Amino acid sequence: MTETRWLDEREMAAWTGFLRASNLVARHLEQQLREDAGLSHTQYEILVLLSAAPEGEVRMTELAARLITSKSGLTYQVGQLEKRGLVARRSCPTDVRGVLAVLTADGRRTLEEAAPGHVAAVRESLIDVLERDELAVVAEALHRVGARLEG
Repeated sequence: MTETRWLDEREMAAWTGFLRASNLVARHLEQQLREDAGLSHTQYEILVLLSAAPEGEVRMTELAARLITSKSGLTYQVGQLEKRGLVARRSCPTDVRGVLAVLTADGRRTLEEAAPGHVAAVRESLIDVLERDELAVVAEALHRVGARLEG
């Protein structure tokens, strides 16, 4: 059995700072999107990913992987967007088992209306708080964390 490597004071400060900041930023962005656009942050991300995809469509399995969510969680969120007419689902023409999520015209319009307020909230809660050189360090550090966990 290996011995536990407890966090020292600096490591604990980094960990608790990350937890607090990430939770507060996530809560702030979730609230902003709910109030301004009636969307959850996950639903907004789905619209963003679909809008960036060729022809506004992505396979559900790929969408789940890119969002780092379960298939059932994605199915629920896409279902909510579908009820509002923002996303449609259709069969994949190249794979009978595949399902595509497709951005509708209303979905694109909703995203275009929600994006300015969301970007302002992202700036307010994170980007504009940091100096330019800090942004580069944070981006590189978080990229390394993500790359390690993605394997």
